Amino acid sequence: MGNDGGSIPDRRDLVRTKAKAEQADKANQTRARWFFCALSKRPLQDPIVSCALGKLYNKDSILEYLIDKSAYGDGERICGHIRSLKDVKTLRLTPNTSVSPSTSLDLTLRSPFVCPLNLKEMNGVQPFVYISTCGCVFSQAGLKTVVSASSSPKEKNKLPAQGEPTSHEQELELCPQCATKFSRLDDIVILNPLPEEEEHMREKMEQQRLREPTRKSKKRKNASPVDDSEAPANKKKVVMQPSIAAVSRAALAMEEAKRKASMSEAVKSLYGDGKPARNETFMTRGTFTRYA
Repeated sequence: MGNDGGSIPDRRDLVRTKAKAEQADKANQTRARWFFCALSKRPLQDPIVSCALGKLYNKDSILEYLIDKSAYGDGERICGHIRSLKDVKTLRLTPNTSVSPSTSLDLTLRSPFVCPLNLKEMNGVQPFVYISTCGCVFSQAGLKTVVSASSSPKEKNKLPAQGEPTSHEQELELCPQCATKFSRLDDIVILNPLPEEEEHMREKMEQQRLREPTRKSKKRKNASPVDDSEAPANKKKVVMQPSIAAVSRAALAMEEAKRKASMSEAVKSLYGDGKPARNETFMTRGTFTRYA
């Protein structure tokens, strides 16, 4: 057989197999996390802020979201944990001098920011962290090297003497860029962490918020009036002495007598002159008539 122009079909030509699921391009995902705002999807521009979960945002996008929660369709899912500007930290990034500011992000994969310690670019290849107390950004390897070099093993194993700071105070380090104190355990936040690390950071954030003191309600300015029966017993009461009361009554009587003495007969008749009242009927009561 053969040479007749026919073909022998294979199994893959006869059996239709299930198509493989499309996989997202990891390079594009990494580029989106490190070069674009997580909320607005616009290129990152100063000022840049980050939350407790290590996501990168443009500060103006966060302001738009806080003013109008419906400004972005997926805003509640991405940054629903941000309640105010106190929940984000403005980052102090070191610009990459080897990249021209006029260069578009679509034409280059060079990051506009670098680590000030080892000049590694912040493009997702190297893990980066920021210090929550000051906002300075470093590569994780560079910060670890500087911090470990500043604290020698002898100082770590040395027991504190009387009057010296405790172990918790000895854990505080100085920022290599601005000399701000920070804790290696609590104040270092990973930028764009892995999903497992993000879950751990979310739990840590929720625990810190539970430890926050509750806000006290303001006192009402217009408080309800207090009953007289509930007034304090030691409240002073003004009591007029008997002699003063008698003198005041006599003075009032003299003033009334002087006032009536200066009145005319017509005015006195209005107040009554001591004469018996006239007999009036229902026809003449309250009216002036000579026959009444």
